[in-house]
Amino acid sequence: MEVKILGIDIAKRVFQLHGINCFGKVVLKKRISREQLSNFIANIPPCLIGMEACGGSNYWARKFTSYGHEVRLMNPHYVKPYIKTNKNDAADAEAICEAVSRPTMRFVSIKSVEQQDIQALHRYRQRLIQGRTALVNQIRGLLTEYGIVIPQGITSLRLRLPQILDDQGNELTYLSREIINTLYQEFSIADQRIKDLDKRIMLLCKESTNCQRLMKIEGIGPLSASALLSAIGDIHAFKNGRHLAAWLGLVPRQHSSGGKQTLLGISKRGDRYLRTLLIHGARAFISFAKRKSVWLEALIKRCGKQKAYVALANKNARVVWALLTKQVDYQSTH
Repeated sequence: MEVKILGIDIAKRVFQLHGINCFGKVVLKKRISREQLSNFIANIPPCLIGMEACGGSNYWARKFTSYGHEVRLMNPHYVKPYIKTNKNDAADAEAICEAVSRPTMRFVSIKSVEQQDIQALHRYRQRLIQGRTALVNQIRGLLTEYGIVIPQGITSLRLRLPQILDDQGNELTYLSREIINTLYQEFSIADQRIKDLDKRIMLLCKESTNCQRLMKIEGIGPLSASALLSAIGDIHAFKNGRHLAAWLGLVPRQHSSGGKQTLLGISKRGDRYLRTLLIHGARAFISFAKRKSVWLEALIKRCGKQKAYVALANKNARVVWALLTKQVDYQSTH
């Protein structure tokens, strides 16, 4: 009998399949290798395929879609409640097949190759920044052992370190000076790579109309705009702006019961990198902008700057949804 719904538990080498027909009867239980999966899916009639959103899922989703199948990706946390017995590949595939058929299930949009390229660019830049921060901390820590203290911040290191290396009157020995100089060269290389990536991201934003729209919002720059567009995908997957803000983890976490509403801090769900960019962008705007809206000034007086950062990031996420959905330009007067 024909398979109508197929659940696939994807992995690196071995894949588990679980298929049911239109009556809900199990008609397929199969363990297949990576080399055989593509040909097997291409030879079965078009059906609904469900998979967990994990490493490699976007690649397989694009490939199966090209064969005429309808592919839906799900958050693994939403699939876990449908596992009936102990966890194994067969049980996971059965749970995926059950979860994808639920009418209230929430799905993850499939990313295109262009979106994954931009995300790879951001991930590479993020790793370089982490490595550069580690280098700065190590240089400052080593210099402290020789009685040389550099203030916190990358700018202070850029200005002070060349002078320290040229100063022959400090307590740095020949070996320690050579080590610090080597670390400084690594820092300079990483610094230059990050600047080159920033220029690349800026060029990508200039070529994108949606990026230009988002960059007009207070607190959103090239990094935030490109990262949001690469992660969101289909904006119509979100019903409203609050759904997008909740997807980013910027809404209060609830612990309500018995009709009593209890709101806690933000949920911090979703992509931590996107949430960090939005909050840091809001912090930069609030700290350096000369003119602020009446709403923002009243919020700062009432709640303080820390909560205002998150509130502005939440608001910006909702504005992003409105601009991308309606395809209009941002108007600060509204």
